[in-house]
Amino acid sequence: MGKVTGFLEIDRQEQKYQPASDRIRHFREFTVPLPEQEVQRQAARCMDCGIPFCHGPTGCPVNNQIPDWNDLVYEGDWEEAARNLHSTNNFPEFTGRICPAPCEEACTLNLEDVPVSIKTVEQAIADRAYKEGWIKPEPAAHKTGKTVAIIGSGPAGMAAGQQLARAGHTVHIYEREPRAGGLMRYGIPDFKMEKHYIDRRVEQMEAEGVVFHYNCEIGKDVTLEELHDRHDATLLCAGAERPRDPGIPGMHLNGAMYAMPFLVQQNRRVGGEDVSSETPYWAGGKHVVVVGGGDTASDCVGTSFRQGALSVTQMDIRPMPPVKEDKFKFWPYWPTKFRTSSSQAEGAEREFQAATLEIIGDEDGNVTGVKCARVDEKRVPIEGSEFILKADLVLAAIGFSGPEMNTYIKETGDKLELDQRTNVKANTDDYKTSIPGLFAAGDVRRGQSLVVWAIREGRQAARSIDEFLIGHSDLPR
Repeated sequence: MGKVTGFLEIDRQEQKYQPASDRIRHFREFTVPLPEQEVQRQAARCMDCGIPFCHGPTGCPVNNQIPDWNDLVYEGDWEEAARNLHSTNNFPEFTGRICPAPCEEACTLNLEDVPVSIKTVEQAIADRAYKEGWIKPEPAAHKTGKTVAIIGSGPAGMAAGQQLARAGHTVHIYEREPRAGGLMRYGIPDFKMEKHYIDRRVEQMEAEGVVFHYNCEIGKDVTLEELHDRHDATLLCAGAERPRDPGIPGMHLNGAMYAMPFLVQQNRRVGGEDVSSETPYWAGGKHVVVVGGGDTASDCVGTSFRQGALSVTQMDIRPMPPVKEDKFKFWPYWPTKFRTSSSQAEGAEREFQAATLEIIGDEDGNVTGVKCARVDEKRVPIEGSEFILKADLVLAAIGFSGPEMNTYIKETGDKLELDQRTNVKANTDDYKTSIPGLFAAGDVRRGQSLVVWAIREGRQAARSIDEFLIGHSDLPR
């Protein structure tokens, strides 16, 4: 695939970043795309490796046919590459920007730490397809007369909605927020993905017949039962928004909060939404401590710097991982190794193997510091290792526990079965819940996960709903 000897002749190249000193002054994307000729050279590095782990179960959740479109890009057939890419992924411009690229970890060339720049090529294909006008609405030739309600317009809901509309069903997507995208819009900062990419997909879907209903919260503005009764099938894609409780004394203090309200408010500001009636969450001029080592924590770091934080320290209870993984132990699976995100590279201090014991405040109830301690291999604080970090703002970003419970789940009582982690119970064969005609996909079913997994589940759930409604389906899994 690509040039047979390309991996021997061409060095790996990735997109470059604007300097940190420049990019922290704005919330726009800061990657510098590779020239088209260089993208073709990078695609040429894809080798004829026999078993392409990049698009199997170890690599790409949506099963992108990566060697195929790498070869097409190398040969200069960008339009066919775009068709191929869209056959498995409804929104490659999303994943080309915000997917952590497990495909590259699974690449055979990663055995030598020089995998094909798959994510860079994917983004280039998607952006070229829009530039050339190849991405157009694809309305169904015939309507089935069936209607489907989708709750939530995140990547799972959008992917399912597009697939079902193209299969001829009338699709209504109900969204609590004033705009579509879910946490892609309101959780992920614009410096990682600007939101006009979501807007133009919404326009495409509306032209395909999908109807979006905004500012409509299920369980509040309309009950799940009422919605379910109006439609022939219903798909839950409401996400997993309940934050995991950090159990840290002092979380009640002014200046201590969960990560998502902080990120959501800033995304609303950038998107031009009115936040004047809300309590302002602002890192400017403050010493910020972020508790957590994942992507959400990293987004808090980058957002804090752009708001003008004086310092940002990130707390991770895990030990510092190895700089290089043991290939024989992990490849082609996703390894735990030391990684530095673009936000962390902007100047964050990182504390590993450190527990957050307590948030300290003054007599007025304002945060003044964080009491921490080193931990042993069992994550138990080591006596005598305590230290205090100065802090004016503490952001807890340690993940999510599942869907919000005091909404449609409370409404359904014991009718809607949950799994042991309080996610809506449904398998990946048919995505059916315990309520007839009600399906679930994405984070609400699998728990907190990646955008690419949400797209996969939305597509697969769409096929199951299509089969449920008309007895068969031509939609791909």
